[in-house]
Amino acid sequence: MILGPIAVGAGLLYLRLDWLRRLLVVGVMGVICACALSLINVPAPDGAAGWGANHRWSDPLMTAAELAMGIYVICIGARARRPLIVSLMLAQMGLMTWFEFAYGAKLEAARNLYLDKFSVLMALINGFVGGGICLYALGYMKEHHARAHKEATDRRPLFFALLTVFMGAMFGIIFSNNLLWLFFFWEVTTLCSFLLIGYTRTQEARDNALRALVMNLAGGLAFGLGIVWFYEQSGKIELQEMIASGHRGIALLPAALLCFAGITKSAQIPFSSWLLGAMVAPTPVSALLHSSTMVKAGVYLILRLAPVITGTRVGLMVALVGAITFLAASLAAITAGDAKKVLAHSTIANLGLIVLCGGIGTYAAVWAGALLILFHAVAKCLLFLCVGVVEHQLHSREIEAMSGLILQMPRVAVMMLIGMAGMFLAPFGMLISKWAVLKAVVDAYPSLCIFIVFGSAATLFFWVKWMGKLLEVVGPREPVVHALGFGESVALYGLSGATFLACLFFPFISLVFIEPYVRGVYGQTASMSPGNITIMMIMMAMVMLFPLSFLHYGRGVKVMDAYLGGANSRSSVRFLGSAQQVVPVTMNNYYLRDFFDEAWLARGGAACGTALLAIMLGFGAWSAFDLAAADAPVAPIPTPAAVNPLAAGQSALSTGHPL
Repeated sequence: MILGPIAVGAGLLYLRLDWLRRLLVVGVMGVICACALSLINVPAPDGAAGWGANHRWSDPLMTAAELAMGIYVICIGARARRPLIVSLMLAQMGLMTWFEFAYGAKLEAARNLYLDKFSVLMALINGFVGGGICLYALGYMKEHHARAHKEATDRRPLFFALLTVFMGAMFGIIFSNNLLWLFFFWEVTTLCSFLLIGYTRTQEARDNALRALVMNLAGGLAFGLGIVWFYEQSGKIELQEMIASGHRGIALLPAALLCFAGITKSAQIPFSSWLLGAMVAPTPVSALLHSSTMVKAGVYLILRLAPVITGTRVGLMVALVGAITFLAASLAAITAGDAKKVLAHSTIANLGLIVLCGGIGTYAAVWAGALLILFHAVAKCLLFLCVGVVEHQLHSREIEAMSGLILQMPRVAVMMLIGMAGMFLAPFGMLISKWAVLKAVVDAYPSLCIFIVFGSAATLFFWVKWMGKLLEVVGPREPVVHALGFGESVALYGLSGATFLACLFFPFISLVFIEPYVRGVYGQTASMSPGNITIMMIMMAMVMLFPLSFLHYGRGVKVMDAYLGGANSRSSVRFLGSAQQVVPVTMNNYYLRDFFDEAWLARGGAACGTALLAIMLGFGAWSAFDLAAADAPVAPIPTPAAVNPLAAGQSALSTGHPL
């Protein structure tokens, strides 16, 4: 699952035949999905499997690849006259080259790869959501170059090569226990995202790609520093060893540095601008970055490290960064009229909620954060892909241009309604997850509830006004005749079904994947009561009647003239105003730009986020250099060896209380 997509990506780079590319991409995505499904049979309900086979052949290859990527990035920075890129890359290369050559063969992990229920869930998300995006891109990119952007150079071989390599690197992040392997795949996603964002080679695309590169290189440098510090103090190079070592002295500073890297990767304030800038890329890139890969890597790592930082001031700072990001991005989404920008702000906001869960770090918060990852991935990917189809047909992605889309493109509009319902309506998964987050915050840091309450109110506002625009009927609309291609149909219908099924069967998903992981780490877990599950099922059946009723909306439905006080003009969308002037009927959304200035929110949020991250790193450094804290006895976190002897190093609490 790791090497396969990377090898196929290398082949796609030189494959020019369109039909053969389609065949290869469809076949590879099918194999990846089958492999992801086969991982469901993890040994033991609460157990995990690790692989310590001899991978010495891979270490020199990774080192050579890292050096090649570093030299390439330095050339990019020099050519673009960006000294910060060159400086960050030189610092990172110098640190990791010294580290690997200084310790050499000592840098061995007992288990280079690691598999538990959480990584299986992430693999399923990456395989099915990422695979759907790749299938969608087959038809989308052809139309992108044939109709929408004829002036752009057709570089589809590079595009699909990067998509598949990206997926392979994401699998590497999910399964890696060796921190050096994790770091390597982390940097591969950074380079791929840079190339994908700058795909069109316009000046705007280059600038945004370079911004993404700078911010993610800063996170990569912090990641490298965390690895070096942890090895110097413990002699270990495994992520699970860091998690199991407790949260004083040895582990807290490297955990803080890795959380910093996760915050940059997941585009939290003050690094959110790189993800907003990524909207210049083609829609499949936006969907891939926002839903199943890249940003999910950051929150995945933070949730993994939650047992280390929970109950500490480092964890509190991480939680505050997530809370401020959620509120600021939700308010900024109200002011946006560009559909992809609304989705981008919404993504950043929901990632903030997951970071908040990781910072709190209790068993209930981690359970809620894992649910948020699942529901956000499927619903947000569906919305991005639908917006891409609408943009190609209407030649606009403004929300106001989607007025009455239910008449023009009824099936696509219904899919969008399902995606939006999945993001905020009861009893869909995101709302249930937010309820779980709110409960976890009340139990841990009650004062943070204000961020969730006001951020959720803003979320409700921008989703409702967009949904209302899709359903708005001012007058008759001619349907847009557009036949979805095979890949687009599979992706859109599949994600629509996945959004509904994930919400319908989420208690089962929680029982199989999330609860075993949380129980293995904390000794106890959260879940919904049977009564709430029954109520949720009844509400789900009733809610789904609404979008399904629109599937045949355009057939046999007569749109009547609006009643305008008896002053209708000859047109059903015009009326006679004062002085017998013919005035068109218009209905526009509120964007409240006089109340919530996006630039002000960005500056204020960046200032708060920068201060919080500086304090977080300061607390981590204090814990590392405070000899009294380092020497104080810390109760070891027992490993569930009794459950599965392969799972040594996985955290658990025999006491049944959160860390």
